Amino acid sequence: MADVQKTITPIDGSVLVTRKLATKKQIAEALAAARKAQGAWKHVPVAERGRVVAKAVDYFIAHKQEIAEELTRQIGRPISQSPGEMRGFEERARYMIEIAPSALGDVPAEPRPGFTRFIRREPLGVVFIVAPWNYPYLTSVNGVVPALMAGNAVILKHSAQTPLCAERFAAAFKEAGLPKGLFQHLHMSHDDTLKLIGTDGIDYVNFTGSVPAGHAIVQAASDRFIGLGLELGGCDPAYVRADANLAHAIENLVDGAMFNSGQSCCGIQRVYVHQDLYKPFLDGFVDLTKKYNLGNPLESGVNLGPVVRARAADEIRKQVAKATRQGAKPLIDSKHFKADKKGTAYVAPQVFKVDSNKNSVMQEECFGPVAGIMKVKNDEEAIRHMNDSAFGLTAAIWTSDEKSALEIGNRIDTGTWFMNRCDYLDPALGWTGVKDSGRGCTLSRVGYEYLTRPKSFHLRTQI
Repeated sequence: MADVQKTITPIDGSVLVTRKLATKKQIAEALAAARKAQGAWKHVPVAERGRVVAKAVDYFIAHKQEIAEELTRQIGRPISQSPGEMRGFEERARYMIEIAPSALGDVPAEPRPGFTRFIRREPLGVVFIVAPWNYPYLTSVNGVVPALMAGNAVILKHSAQTPLCAERFAAAFKEAGLPKGLFQHLHMSHDDTLKLIGTDGIDYVNFTGSVPAGHAIVQAASDRFIGLGLELGGCDPAYVRADANLAHAIENLVDGAMFNSGQSCCGIQRVYVHQDLYKPFLDGFVDLTKKYNLGNPLESGVNLGPVVRARAADEIRKQVAKATRQGAKPLIDSKHFKADKKGTAYVAPQVFKVDSNKNSVMQEECFGPVAGIMKVKNDEEAIRHMNDSAFGLTAAIWTSDEKSALEIGNRIDTGTWFMNRCDYLDPALGWTGVKDSGRGCTLSRVGYEYLTRPKSFHLRTQI
């Protein structure tokens, strides 16, 4: 039926969850309730908001084991890795709660006799969060917690692949005693999602997803003067410099490319290696990738699960074939991974030896366990290739020279620049992208600026 969504687990292709989609009446009622609740919440002191939201975080930690299994069944991530999402969730949530009082405090102007002048940060109103399935808690917490801390109401629309995550948020806030209507989740169709964005009463949209979907979000909001936070695609690069710690670089970058079956917006897909380290790096990268165990994510010892659905696995195979036709040399025989099987969500990882940066594996986002590795002569060549991309979410360098890392980082078009690590969000730093990777910012003090508006107070106290 058109008014029902079904969640298919990638583990075996069976129906895991069935949910009714919200009706137009239910959507309108949710928005009205959110606006009413926000009118009171914005006057609640920040410290009190923090006590309530922190209780909701406590709920997640108390239920982390069952949440981890739910997560594995919904998206296929190995059960040994799923608990890590709750650790990251807690880190981000508690940090944003901790800094809220100072980050949301009044900004004084320079002293001027006879005047009191300052800027106050006012909440926007109702924040609509459209969250993805690949890191369903880590992506949504970036918006949900700071939006509430800033005095906004939140309506959450989660992916049809991860409806239980939205329901967990609702259960957590109910237990924490959050005022009714202030946080709500809706299982919605794509059409109704876009219509809601264009509806009076939505004051900000936080979206994480694909570039085409980002364009649809922008179009839906085009008749309204509201803010949009867009975290979109990536084809993130890494540069292994001649002075890098080889073993560390191999270990980190294989993990950066393969973790969560490569289904990470900021996962590493293209690696540029200085010619002095190229062969040992390439050999080591391939050898470590072959040691991965692709299989049922509920079984112990499995560290590479299925991708989100069989259709996604088919698309990854098409991208691998396309890169091969264009001249990239595949270095992994899929037969090495017995669980790899067409028609299922299980797809073998692939590592390419690449000679041209124009190859599709170095230009197009492949949301799967795939990496291209290319030799470069020097820093200049690496910089040129890293910037030769439509994306700009993160980029990383492996080197022992911090000064050079800073100098090179200043020349890379990216939202986040890493040295000797990748695929990580530090909540103290703004999470943002450039080019087709999106716009806006979440996390850090800067993230609060996107969830509030400045209101200037200019008081003449002497007449």
